[in-house]
Amino acid sequence: MNATVFLVDTLFSLYLMVVILRLWLQMVQADFYNPLSQFVVKATHPIVGPLRRIIPSIGRFDTATFVLAVAVCALKLITLGLMFGGSLNPVGIAILSVIGVIKETLSLMFWVLLLRAILSWVSQGQSPVDYVLYQLTEPFLAPIRKVIPPLGGLDLSVLIAIIALQFLQLLLQDTFPM
Repeated sequence: MNATVFLVDTLFSLYLMVVILRLWLQMVQADFYNPLSQFVVKATHPIVGPLRRIIPSIGRFDTATFVLAVAVCALKLITLGLMFGGSLNPVGIAILSVIGVIKETLSLMFWVLLLRAILSWVSQGQSPVDYVLYQLTEPFLAPIRKVIPPLGGLDLSVLIAIIALQFLQLLLQDTFPM
């Protein structure tokens, strides 16, 4: 049973990350001709496309994609709940789904920051992935750099952002254990 739970949890979490990545790419207006962006769009468009006809965007915030993210998280909770024979409370599932999307977003931000930091050591910035990672992370790294500029060529903004993300994740975990 543990292997099945792991597989179901992992598959839902991976697709949820792709949906969140689509929302994030749209919010930062990333290059959609990039191969990574194209993969994200192609993996989510069959569901997001029809949802957009029903649910309009609010400014740059794509509400259809956000609704899809919450729905994927809700399906994950329902599936895991049914596997364990738990009761299904619609209000509880809705609240936990929104919290789950927030937690998954923080986790995705952590991994993107970590990947950007690692690639900055080994890559020359010519990869299409480097450019998308830059576009994704720069909106919240630039304000940190304004407060704490690079010290002797060492940019601490990624480290500070990772510490802040870990703090928020622990705060959410303590407040809403799932």
